[in-house]
Amino acid sequence: MTARDEVLARIRQANAAAGVTSPAGPAGGAPAYRAQGERDLAGRLDLLTDRLTDYRATVRRCTPAGLAAEVAAALADRGARRVVVPPGLDPALLAAADAEVTADGQPEILGPAVLDAMDAVVTGAAVAIAETGTIVLDASPAQGRRAISLVPDCHLCIVYADQVTELVPEAVAQLAATAGRPLTWISGPSATSDIELERVEGVHGPRTLVVILVAPEV
Repeated sequence: MTARDEVLARIRQANAAAGVTSPAGPAGGAPAYRAQGERDLAGRLDLLTDRLTDYRATVRRCTPAGLAAEVAAALADRGARRVVVPPGLDPALLAAADAEVTADGQPEILGPAVLDAMDAVVTGAAVAIAETGTIVLDASPAQGRRAISLVPDCHLCIVYADQVTELVPEAVAQLAATAGRPLTWISGPSATSDIELERVEGVHGPRTLVVILVAPEV
């Protein structure tokens, strides 16, 4: 018996003693992981909101018609006057913002010093996972290079309702078509507790994560 088998056996014994049953996999083997969620759209959005809030992210919700105004309000709340965006983000989304907007790669790729001087970055997303509170970027034109979402101190990410899955396997299936791209998985603001178990934010990426959930009904 391997160490893994021994650990799993002890877990099964403890579950049995507590009256907890787990769904069996093929031929009564190891428990099967859920591949399909059970929540409706409203349930997925509420769960994602709860998870993101637990991670100390700020969540704002709006309808498609109110998105530009919501982006402007979110940037204003953060005092963001210098904003970088990926080259494929719809300029209309920043039309109401009182900020100087710079598109990365138009015409030149922005260097680290320029990105560090930006107050915020606004991007889209590839998919969001409600159960884990995770947002995935796949470097498509509306999300841009990984650097632009890691260097500025505030990341404002726009997530549409139809991009929200309940479970990780559902998200992975959606990402299959772009599996060759670099993926960035984000669960809340950048944070670490490596030093004396004290939480420090903004070490490996943005100190602040603001997520705008866009749905037909808020």
